[in-house]
Order: sequence, then structure tokens, then C-alpha cells
Amino acid sequence: SRGKMSAAATHPASLVQAPDAQAGAIRRLDWAWPLAIVVGIPIGGYAANIIVGKVDSVGAALVGGLIAGAIIGAAQWLALRSFVPWAWVVATSVGMTAGLTAGAALVDYGISRGDLALMGAVTGLAVGGLQAFLLARRGSGALWWLLVNPPAWALAWFVTTFVITKNVNAHFAVFGASGALGFALLTWLVLTYLLRPGVRNPRRPS
Repeated sequence: SRGKMSAAATHPASLVQAPDAQAGAIRRLDWAWPLAIVVGIPIGGYAANIIVGKVDSVGAALVGGLIAGAIIGAAQWLALRSFVPWAWVVATSVGMTAGLTAGAALVDYGISRGDLALMGAVTGLAVGGLQAFLLARRGSGALWWLLVNPPAWALAWFVTTFVITKNVNAHFAVFGASGALGFALLTWLVLTYLLRPGVRNPRRPS
């Protein structure tokens, strides 16, 4: 009986701790997610540029996307590890490999403002799609994540083209720090909404 009384006494505490821990993890995103974006994306892009060079062919896009995606995915996972599995790193890397390869080929490796925005949208669709799959498995309304990524990637590239006008012909794999700031804000707003305890997929019981 003493064991049952002890379990009964501790059970309410555990019910309180879980929501508190989740709320703390969501609050942590206020700084962890923007930091992951503004640090991870420029580092990922720089690493891809150093190793691969210009993304002006299928092979360069494949390898550049794989490298940049792995670094970006790892940075994002460090911010999201309370909510998503380590497979987030794999999903981001594979998604960026596929998206960058398709997007760059679609615009014939062009570097005009419109070309880079379209390439970004295609990359964002692939990356956001695979990441949304992991969010959906968690039970969050991941459709919004899928929808926000293409325009967020396109906007980030659009902003970046106003800053790197002198070296845009370097054919970078991903947008720079200037675009990452807007990307961080937009995606942070969506993530903090999706990861709230009350947000679930429509077919799942509340």
C-alpha cells in the first residue's frame, strides 16, 4: 500500500513536469532556432563552396547540396532535438541534394535574381517536404511547414542577391547570412506555432 501511495503522490508531479519541459523547449527555440539558421546556413554554404566550387553542373549540385544540407540539418537538429529525431539531419541533406540539383538544372544554372529565387523555391520544397514528414510523425500540423519552406527559401535568395551582387557568379549552393535572417524569422514563427502542444494533424484525436 505504501508503494501505491508513493506512486500516487509522484504521478501528479510527472504530469506537471512533462508540459513544463515541453514549454521550456519551445521557449529555447526563441534563440536556438535563429542561431542555428544564421550560423549553420553560411557555414554550410561556405563549406560546399570550398569543397565543390561553383554549383554549375549536376555533379556539383549533388555534392554541394549533400554537404551544405548535412551541416544545415545538423545545426537545425541541435535546436530541435527535443522535438525531432536525428533523422532530421539526413532528411535535410537528402532534401537539399535533390532540391538543389533539380532547381539549379531547372534554371539552367542561371544566377539572375529570378533564377535564384526559383532555385530556392524548388530546394525549399524538397527540404521542407522531407522535414515535414518527420514533423507529421510527431503529430504536428506539418502541412504548414511544407507550405512555408518554398517561399521562405525563395525570399532568402531574393534578399541575398542584393548583398552579394559582386560575387553572385560564384554559384553558391545556398543563400547567405542576409537571407538567413529573414528565413530564420519566418520559419521560427511557423515552428513555434506547430510545436505547441495543441497543434496536431487533423485526423489525429486531440
